[in-house]
Amino acid sequence: MRSDDKAAVRRLLALQFSFIDADGKLRARKDFLADLKTVASAAAVDAKVRSFGLLAMVTGHRKSAHDTEVFFLDIWAKQKGAWRALAVQEVAIAADDARPAAAPAAFPAQANSYECRNPCQTVPYRVRSSAEQDIINAFQGIERAVVAHDAGEWGKHVADDFVRYGSGRSPIVKAGRIAMIERQAESDAAATEGEVETMRLSVYGDGAVMTTMQAVPDNSRPPYRATGVWMKHNGQWLMAISAQTDIK
Repeated sequence: MRSDDKAAVRRLLALQFSFIDADGKLRARKDFLADLKTVASAAAVDAKVRSFGLLAMVTGHRKSAHDTEVFFLDIWAKQKGAWRALAVQEVAIAADDARPAAAPAAFPAQANSYECRNPCQTVPYRVRSSAEQDIINAFQGIERAVVAHDAGEWGKHVADDFVRYGSGRSPIVKAGRIAMIERQAESDAAATEGEVETMRLSVYGDGAVMTTMQAVPDNSRPPYRATGVWMKHNGQWLMAISAQTDIK
């Protein structure tokens, strides 16, 4: 990317490739290749790899093309025996470059309750397999648990080492998110979830990636693009990581 070698990069990109920069701008494969040198980031300083069989993710921190510090989530899929980049997402990190927090402050919540139809009951996506249906069910279980302040139910659908990254926010680990939900339950504060406007879901064996564009009905936060990596563990689909980038 940094040497603008489009031929080399093209060979490493899946046909379904997408890139989301720290401003929430989405580029499909064709646009990404056309703008390659402009979007090229610096080398990662702390890259970590985790494999789920036919799906793998690389995470860490690096400087974006705009010279800002970002957390990155690079997702790779094994297609026809070769690893191909499936998705890349950048998330602007908090000013203090905080480590994953145990119990950070909650996102703003509405004063009044609301009926969560999308995404709690329905999402704009046509399911293509039983695995996809299972993942959609788990995703909706997470959303319903947040709205209902059911920390125990929420915890059933995420991995023990789950971390959520959000634009300008400290990362939050599983225990921290559970504590947040419990505090909202104690104060009886209504929680709103972003309605899904678009969704893409790809399953590769025991790993899957879900990318959505979502908007909160009360506009308490900007619309955002979220990418989640899912893993199948003991027959159950669990969210392993979530990266949420606000759209500027």
